[in-house]
Amino acid sequence: MTARTRAARPGSTGDAALRPVPWRRMAGVTWRQHRITLAGVAVFLGALAVCLWLIGTSLHHAIAAATACHPAGSAACQGLVVALEGKDNFLSNGLILQVVPVLIGAFVGAPVLARELETGTFRYAWTQGFGRWRWALAKLVLLAVAVIAVAGAFAVLLSWYYQPYFAPSYQSLGLDATTPFFPGLFDLRGIGLPAWTLAAFAIGALAGMLIRRVVPAIVATIALYAGLAFAAGGFLREHYLAPLVTANDFNLPGTAWIISQWATRGGRFAFAGFPPMSLLNQFCASLPPGQGKPSVGTLQQCVAQHGYTMWTSYQPASRFWPFQWIEGGWLLALSVLLIAATVWLVSRRAA
Repeated sequence: MTARTRAARPGSTGDAALRPVPWRRMAGVTWRQHRITLAGVAVFLGALAVCLWLIGTSLHHAIAAATACHPAGSAACQGLVVALEGKDNFLSNGLILQVVPVLIGAFVGAPVLARELETGTFRYAWTQGFGRWRWALAKLVLLAVAVIAVAGAFAVLLSWYYQPYFAPSYQSLGLDATTPFFPGLFDLRGIGLPAWTLAAFAIGALAGMLIRRVVPAIVATIALYAGLAFAAGGFLREHYLAPLVTANDFNLPGTAWIISQWATRGGRFAFAGFPPMSLLNQFCASLPPGQGKPSVGTLQQCVAQHGYTMWTSYQPASRFWPFQWIEGGWLLALSVLLIAATVWLVSRRAA
């Protein structure tokens, strides 16, 4: 038996003569391939959104009731404030919600290419008329838009949820003010959450392309994202804009982000941070008695009265949105770079 072949059409040069598949058809393919994953993300965030809505509604009502209570010093009003102070502690700092962007990035971004490479189905996908780099670009861009939209909608809910913590009415109750730059809250509000979710997705896609196995790519995504988030919150964010510096200002608003504090005496450096106990015992041991312990500002003012100049560098709360746009901008640039690198690797990889 001999194999029979069919002669190519005149003027045909193989794949080069094939008409490229339209981009809109790739959108349908991407949806069919990843609709279960996207549905899982929607269910996860939907359930979390319902929980936040119920707790947030109760929180808003509790703050409104405590603010409207008169006289403020009565036992009933103080009871409302105490109940409010102990309400919702597991969500108030936002740390537990930091897993949202990295989970989306790890379980949506990492398997996009890693699953195809691990199972070998990429060999079939790359032989279709769409082209491998167009195939990768379409999948990554469409899924990136989807995760940005979902994360953006969720960020609106989180901004509403945490709004009472920054309102003047919350501070008027005698509760500790929360700075909008708090590490657990800054990247959950505004454009922070969609920007970080996009970055996690891009990290996951590149990790999947390099490692080519789903589970190791997910682990690598979580580790790399955690390192990036730690570096941004611990080192980069405070340098987005030059901090303001003030001397002997003991009435800074509680919403200000204190970068550093130090003291000088006679033009020379004396100490950094909180005044040492030796100075407090020497100069401030005779403070008039009052209710509770003296505040930090009271102790610093006491030290300043003895020739020390207390310096404070800080970021005012009014810089929240400039910081949001700066962080969102470099995260977007990083994400575009990572996605471009992923597409380039796909185009260079031998099938």
